Amino acid sequence: MYRSHNCGELRTSQSNTEVTLSGWVQGVRDKGFMIYVDLRDRYGITQLYFDEERTEKALMEKASKLGREFVIQVKGTVIDRASKNPNIPTGEIEVLVSELNILNNSLVPPFTIEDKTDGGDDLRMKYRYLDIRRNPVKESLIFRAKVTQAVRNYLSNEDFIEVETPYLIKSTPEGARDFVVPSRMNEGEFYALPQSPQTFKQLLMVGGMDKYFQIVKCFRDEDLRADRQPEFTQIDCEMAFVEQEDILNTFEGLTRHLLKEVNGVEIEKFPRLLYDDAMRLYGNDKPDIRFGMEFGELNEVTQHKDFGVFNSAELVVGIAVPGGNSYTRKEIDKLIDWVKRPQVGALGMIYSRCNEDGSFKSSVDKFFDQDDLAKWAEVTGAKTGDLVVVLSGETNKVRAQLSALRMELAERLGLRDPKEFAPLWVIDFPLLELDEETGHYHAMHHPFTSPKPGQIELLDTRPGDVKANAYDLVLNGNEIGGGSIRIHDKATQATMLKHLGFSEEDAKAQFGFLMDAFEYGAPPHGGIAFGLDRLVAILGGQETIRDFIAFPKNNSGRDVMIDAPAPINDEQLQELHLKLDL
Repeated sequence: MYRSHNCGELRTSQSNTEVTLSGWVQGVRDKGFMIYVDLRDRYGITQLYFDEERTEKALMEKASKLGREFVIQVKGTVIDRASKNPNIPTGEIEVLVSELNILNNSLVPPFTIEDKTDGGDDLRMKYRYLDIRRNPVKESLIFRAKVTQAVRNYLSNEDFIEVETPYLIKSTPEGARDFVVPSRMNEGEFYALPQSPQTFKQLLMVGGMDKYFQIVKCFRDEDLRADRQPEFTQIDCEMAFVEQEDILNTFEGLTRHLLKEVNGVEIEKFPRLLYDDAMRLYGNDKPDIRFGMEFGELNEVTQHKDFGVFNSAELVVGIAVPGGNSYTRKEIDKLIDWVKRPQVGALGMIYSRCNEDGSFKSSVDKFFDQDDLAKWAEVTGAKTGDLVVVLSGETNKVRAQLSALRMELAERLGLRDPKEFAPLWVIDFPLLELDEETGHYHAMHHPFTSPKPGQIELLDTRPGDVKANAYDLVLNGNEIGGGSIRIHDKATQATMLKHLGFSEEDAKAQFGFLMDAFEYGAPPHGGIAFGLDRLVAILGGQETIRDFIAFPKNNSGRDVMIDAPAPINDEQLQELHLKLDL
């Protein structure tokens, strides 16, 4: 028996008890005539005590040679600490050691294994197995396990069946590049790793499983943006004989369950926002509604004067910054520089101060009088003491720019409280999205999304106006889940694929198996997939997902710990009938 107790459970009630502990040496304080050792495991820290009056000389010498991260086993007696530590649960006791076994030595760690470490991101990722010993990472992984268990409990209680689907599948276009896997037994042919189990979960509905879920790895070989991983985890769900309202109600229930079980928070309202309104009011389809600053469109009250910047703009739009009139000119200039950064791309920013005496002072007073500026304040909802900031340009671009500025201002103003949760559904997305470079339409979600009832006829005449029977669940400005009611008949699926540019032959080659299945009594069905990594991070009060993943990749998609991806040798290439052309 390596241990009778863990390092986080001993209390004064166990005083004078003989115990056996095992763990890692967090630190050693050698006073000469006495030695203190902090012993750590997953559960906590217990102080070990060696005293030359009560400890054999050989044992004292052995203890004096311990280093950080040595793995040891000790036996001893629980005693009351003379100097108690109220900051840790075991702070009222220590263990007077009578026996010490060194189970494994350790090199000096490349960074300190403490909550606040001196290790940079790259170093900690290289030695991730050491980073996991640190409380922030350890607690994040334990938190993830808690969320995952709560998900399983809820869905199982709702009669969902957990079914595994294959990882080695056929490459199908789903918006990103596939990771491909060569087949040794089928020369010149390749599997693909799934971007999602989309077609398989639809086939499970055809198979009569009725309610399916899976917590599953998915893979996308895409250029990594901030806080993305090439492999990620989905809570993948599908239901048969449902309409959109059934899906929304079921997964509102899951979200409420998680917030209550994991965070102790009860949420009543899940507002529903049309996609078009989300873009008009917030400039993006995943708005953070924990705070206001809704967009005010200013074309009617700005494009009547000789100010060419506004007159030539497709959209003039602004927001009211609460208390922003307190900003100095220098602070406003920094904001202007911020929106001009390449990541945002605005050419500039106009502003108007809402003064305490009811007057206004703007950066364009030469062109706009007090009545004009009062209308700006009215449209944006600005009050006395606020600052109205205005951007202009091409509609889609300027909305994205102002959305980025809105989020930056909210961050600076402390309006994005990680302990506050504001979910909402965004519904009625466009079915198709126009690629401005090619002039062709592609599916905004995926090719299996059903159009809203009665709208499929518009595909021939006004494809950009067709709405999808699709929905996203947004939490604190992050999309945590998305799904749709699916197409469930062969004719409609064939029509959809035709409008996405698939020939009849290509459609059969890519999706013939699914359309064939639809001819054998496919039920109406729909579903949703949650991004587990993102969901866990938000519930954990974080914006980044990496510390909630045991062994993440870096921003280049590399695992720097095991040095992957890596070349394979010539013998493996030959066996797979592959030749490199680099």
